[in-house]
Order: sequence, then C-alpha cells, then structure tokens
Amino acid sequence: MPIEINVQPTPNPNAIKISTNETIFPGPASTSLKSGDKTDHPLASALLSIEGIDNIFGIRDFVTISKKADAEWDAILPRVEEAFKTVYE
Repeated sequence: MPIEINVQPTPNPNAIKISTNETIFPGPASTSLKSGDKTDHPLASALLSIEGIDNIFGIRDFVTISKKADAEWDAILPRVEEAFKTVYE
C-alpha cells in the first residue's frame, strides 16, 4: 500500500504540514534540517534537494516544510509529492 499524505496549510504562508499514514521519522527525537544540510534520511534528503525549500521539521508521522519567500508552492508541491512516492514506493 502506498503512503498516504495529507497536505495542510499552516498560519505561516511559507510553510505547509504534511501528515502521513506511516511513521516517516522514527524515534522520539525530531528532525530539523536546513537546505544544504546532509542527512542519511532518504525523504529528508529528497525534500532538501527540491529547489525553493528552505528547511524541514519532522517527527513521527508528519513533516513541516518551509519554502524560501520567493519560491512558489505550485512549483514545489508536485516535487514534494514525487519525493514521497519515490522514497515510499
């Protein structure tokens, strides 16, 4: 069964929350990474490689993605969805 994602707006127009039906960041600690950071986490790495993404914050079954102020969600979101499909296929 493919991973299910639910994209939700946040009060910050430069951030979105994506909830999933699976644990994507295991363990009790959160993951917080900025564009340019290196990580072995496949989804985090894929998200950070998307042009326009500034940083991510993830814990258990969700990730909050913040974009750069001049980036457009219309260009970023299809690539985010593709990253989830590629990593969790």
